[in-house]
Amino acid sequence: MKLIHAIIQPTKLNAVKEALAAVAVERLTVCDAQGIGQQRGQTQTFRGHEYKTDLLRKIALEIAVNDDFVERTIEAISSVARTGPEGHIGDGKIFVMPMEETINLNGPVRGPEAV
Repeated sequence: MKLIHAIIQPTKLNAVKEALAAVAVERLTVCDAQGIGQQRGQTQTFRGHEYKTDLLRKIALEIAVNDDFVERTIEAISSVARTGPEGHIGDGKIFVMPMEETINLNGPVRGPEAV
């Protein structure tokens, strides 16, 4: 079992959800996130005043999958979350972490069956 943590652009959320549903990954947690990365923020003008935004808005996805779903989940996310054929700075990242145990709170199901 693995926990996939993906950071993506907010505009890509619907496309990623559709791509995941197409490969039978239907359970995920979506969180609003802010962060600083290679983009180093943005400078914007509002009502004639210039200001710098250090924290950029992102979407964080957490997806628990069994081992046989890891590669198809990564491919589904990366194929639609990337801007352009090679991607650009700020497209996001995918982290894959081992997951020791999963316990379903509404019953006695544990392990891969609980995912």
